[in-house]
Amino acid sequence: MEAPHLLVHDRKDTVGVVVVEGLKAGTDMLAVVTADNSAFRLQSKMDVPIGHKVALGDIRKGDTVWKYGQDIGVAVADIAKGEHVHVHNLKTKRW
Repeated sequence: MEAPHLLVHDRKDTVGVVVVEGLKAGTDMLAVVTADNSAFRLQSKMDVPIGHKVALGDIRKGDTVWKYGQDIGVAVADIAKGEHVHVHNLKTKRW
């Protein structure tokens, strides 16, 4: 099996974490779900740095974003499947 580009920790997650350096837009990513060792493919729509998040499906403004099976915040803009998820489109609910 090839090395994954993206790790997803829980089936309810809406984002995965990039685990390779230099991920480029257009990459056909292998995503692995660590909870059950299943895999799926997803195309990156943007360059995304290692350690950053990618949307696994379309996320609408106001939706809760899930990572590691946990609520990590709210989308402050629409985010398309395969796009970079970071401080420009995600905000914590703490403040």
